[in-house]
Amino acid sequence: MKDILEQLEARRAEARAGGGERRVEAQHAKGKLTARERIELLLDDESFEEFDTFVTHRCTDFGMADNKIPGDGVITGWGTINGRQVYVYSQDFTVLGGSLSETHAQKICKVMDMAMQNGAPIIGLNDSGGARIQEGVASLAGYAEVFQRNVLASGVIPQISVIMGPCAGGAVYSPAMTDFIFMVKDSSYMFVTGPDVVKTVTNEVVTAEELGGATTHTRKSSVADGAFETDIDALIEVRRLVDFLPQSNRSGPPVRPFFDDPLRIENSLNTLVPDNPNMPYDMKELIAKIADEGDFFEIQEDFAKNILTGFIRLEGSTVGVVANQPMVLAGCLDIDSSRKAARFVRFCDAFEIPILTLVDVPGFLPGTSQEYGGVIKHGAKLLFAYGEATVPKVTVITRKAYGGAYDVMSSKHLRGDLNYAWPSAEIAVMGAKGAVEILYRSELGDSDKIAARTAEYEKNFANPFKAAERGFIDEVIQPHSTRRRVCRAFASLRGKKLQNPWKKHDNIPL
Repeated sequence: MKDILEQLEARRAEARAGGGERRVEAQHAKGKLTARERIELLLDDESFEEFDTFVTHRCTDFGMADNKIPGDGVITGWGTINGRQVYVYSQDFTVLGGSLSETHAQKICKVMDMAMQNGAPIIGLNDSGGARIQEGVASLAGYAEVFQRNVLASGVIPQISVIMGPCAGGAVYSPAMTDFIFMVKDSSYMFVTGPDVVKTVTNEVVTAEELGGATTHTRKSSVADGAFETDIDALIEVRRLVDFLPQSNRSGPPVRPFFDDPLRIENSLNTLVPDNPNMPYDMKELIAKIADEGDFFEIQEDFAKNILTGFIRLEGSTVGVVANQPMVLAGCLDIDSSRKAARFVRFCDAFEIPILTLVDVPGFLPGTSQEYGGVIKHGAKLLFAYGEATVPKVTVITRKAYGGAYDVMSSKHLRGDLNYAWPSAEIAVMGAKGAVEILYRSELGDSDKIAARTAEYEKNFANPFKAAERGFIDEVIQPHSTRRRVCRAFASLRGKKLQNPWKKHDNIPL
């Protein structure tokens, strides 16, 4: 028996060694952790249960029969994050460049299937050279098997991808179908075709970092949701995100102890909105003062900054926040902000996370670039997302809510449950100046008359009371009591039940 136990320990030691000391040192020299070190950091101490430690590839071509390493370049299993179960796979770049073989893919599929069956999030730590060329179409088939599971898991369990090295070619499509993608600056990249292919086909000279680095994907393409300085930073933030997420679409948002009074009054909010309607202010200040302990986990912070998306807690329970940001483009909606917010709203709705919408929107951004880019269809995505959402929806209009943008931002007409407005809110078809120029075009030469007409329009429409008189606003509230009113609103909606008509699936304007 002793010999068998020693043999088991020797095999385990071989598997833990990955590609060997030299390759591990090369990984560290690039500022990257090994696959096992990443899992240790991500999960609670001593919680990881590994599967398929001794699996090896079955390829015999190109001398591969003599190059077998236990685990075959990916470590799979489950563990806990702050006591809550998650499944994880971590690609090992020290083993054949982390390349995906048939058995490598089977290991990933196995933990994805288990995550689905047991209702727990799946986290993929990607660091791979791509498909294993020696296996040809078998490795491509492996990718497709993973893709199919990504599709089936979408909206059932949270899926998180962390890009911690190269991710190119077909490999990028699995992360692209997950709910959240995080990258590490200067050591990770994603692209369908690399710089060499780009140069050959289009004659463009571009670096890997420019083509598909963390900055590119967080600021320009919106492929990634966040970028961090090191592997350690990325993994700590993933732990923090998981704390906000439900285990599955059946479990509801997590609730944790909180130490912040739901009835807290914030007098500083009474002066948040400037007297000058054209002066910006920072909507993040309002979010921080509503949230438990001021904790806000922002999603896609560096992309489409004219809208804010992310998670807060109210009375210990997760709430998704969508908020116009007057500091950028005056808070206008445009193509990028509509896409960003629509995806976030659909994620929240899929996982029964209530949605808080904070509105200060003067309209959609005008211009040929927006119209040519399809702002109509992209704006409709956000409209569609809010309209189909059945989770509790609470809206607070702080200042401007003009035109179609008023409708889109979770208005009462899109089944908003409780719609509040501050006394500073202006709810109208358009601003006073534009409206007067249309209504009284014949008087445009008389500045005194126009000034009087503008003042009259502002008196009638630059306030929330016309909307409140029609029941489109449930209550005009004091800014300082916003946290209390919002907390009580969501508390009153905990038993909400709403179902859309039966359908196979909708046809959102993609």
